[in-house]
Amino acid sequence: MTNYFRRIGAGFMLFAAEFAVTLGLGALGIVGFLALGRQVLDQDAAGFDARAFHWARHLLGANESGWVEKITFLASRNFITAVALLLIGYFLFVRRHRWYTLLVPVVALGSITLNLVLKTTYHRPRPLLPLVSASGLSFPSGHAMISASFYGLLIYLVLTHVRRQKVLRLVLIAGLAGLILLIGLTRVYLRVHYASDVLAGFTAGLVWLLIAIPLLQYIEKSVKKRFKYAPQLAEKQPE
Repeated sequence: MTNYFRRIGAGFMLFAAEFAVTLGLGALGIVGFLALGRQVLDQDAAGFDARAFHWARHLLGANESGWVEKITFLASRNFITAVALLLIGYFLFVRRHRWYTLLVPVVALGSITLNLVLKTTYHRPRPLLPLVSASGLSFPSGHAMISASFYGLLIYLVLTHVRRQKVLRLVLIAGLAGLILLIGLTRVYLRVHYASDVLAGFTAGLVWLLIAIPLLQYIEKSVKKRFKYAPQLAEKQPE
C-alpha cells in the first residue's frame, strides 16, 4: 500500500513539473513575442536588424547564396507538406500510432495558419533589395516559425521514441536544433526577413508547439479513458 501511494505521489510530482515547465515556457514565449512585436511596431528594432544583415553575410560568406537557398528550402511549405505526409503514413501504417497521425498535421497546418494571421495583424513589409524573390508580409518569418514548430515536433518524437540509443538521440536532437537555427539565419542572409522577424517566428513556433502537444495529449487521454475498451483506439507504444 505504501509503494502504491509513493507511485501516485511520484506520478503527480512528474505531472506537476512537466506542467509547470510547459506553462512557464509558453508564458515566456508569449511575453517575448509581444515584446518583439512592440519593438517592430515602434520601429525600435531597426538598428538590430541592420547589424544582423551584416553579421549574417560575414558568418555565411558573401557569395554563398547557392547552398543557403537549399537550406532555406527545408522550411518551405512544399517541403514540409511532403515530409509531413510521409510522417503521417509512417505512424499510420508502420507504427500504427494513430494519435501521432493527428499531431503532425495539427502542428504543421496550425503553424502555417497562425503565421498568416500574425502577418496580417502586424502587416510589416519585407526588407528592401532581397537576394531572392519573396512575396507576402515579413513579421513573423514563416520559415522560422514553421521550422521551429515542425522540426521541434521531430525533436519531441526523438525524445519519446529514441530512448535506448543515447548517442543517436543526442546527435538527432543537436542536428535538428542546428537546422532550425540555420534556417532562420538563411532568411536574414537572403534579406527576405529581418532578424526580428526570425526571432519572432522562432518564438511563435515554440509557443504553438507547447500548446498543441499537451492539448492533443489531453484529448488522447480523455478519449482513451472514455472508450478504453474500443479496439480501434489501441496503439503501439514507443520503444
